[in-house]
Amino acid sequence: MNLNLTGKTAIVCGSTQGIGRATAIELAQMGANVTLMARNEASLQQTLATLDTSYGQTHRYLVADFMSTASVKAAIEQYLGEFPAVHILINNTGGPAGGPIIEASPAQFLATFEMHLINNQILAQAVVPSMKAAGFGRIVNIISTSVKQPIVGLGVSNTIRWSVASWAKTLSLETGKWGITVNNVLPGYTKTGRLETVNQMRAQATGKAVEEVENQLIAEIPMGRFAEAEEVAAAVAFLCSPAAAAISGINIPVDGGKTGSL
Repeated sequence: MNLNLTGKTAIVCGSTQGIGRATAIELAQMGANVTLMARNEASLQQTLATLDTSYGQTHRYLVADFMSTASVKAAIEQYLGEFPAVHILINNTGGPAGGPIIEASPAQFLATFEMHLINNQILAQAVVPSMKAAGFGRIVNIISTSVKQPIVGLGVSNTIRWSVASWAKTLSLETGKWGITVNNVLPGYTKTGRLETVNQMRAQATGKAVEEVENQLIAEIPMGRFAEAEEVAAAVAFLCSPAAAAISGINIPVDGGKTGSL
């Protein structure tokens, strides 16, 4: 099975922590040149220092604030002006604050829509031309199992994640003829800072201890534990490989079997 990404360049968004960071590490181990993209330069530099270079790769980073579409657009345009060849794009952005959907303001929906879908569109439009030229492209969006089954208490996130999934499916129909695949990886409960924050929110809302909240969630997972960020990253990395050339337009849950749908 061909998992070798030597000579390929990947841009990984949200790559200083959690699943994004684990994905960047995995892609580097497969031989890719990795360009990290996030807003904290110090964290970017720290992550950059951990990336494998045994294939002779050159790794870089981009500073961009995903709360500003202008920041993302400026960063990617400047980068491509110097390094125009991009073969892999990992769209990964932190989720919005939790809460009931009926209490969410229109501004929350708009801000989250821009942070996720509009930034994805900006980045895809920027890198797809070089993917076409290479005859090889991989776009993987790290979303959520809420695409298949809405998560109670994450109203805005549920809504926008759906829009990203639909965007990705549509894009996959247009790009396949150039050897460009577009897929979504749907993490379930994964040990990241995001899960810790959400569980603390649930604990405060119910008056329970965080440990009790966590145990209740784990009881719903057939695997009997939370996933590791590295396990989600492995699915993302496989979809980026030459071996996954015929897989496009799909949603892959990495959730220990929890999602109650096919």
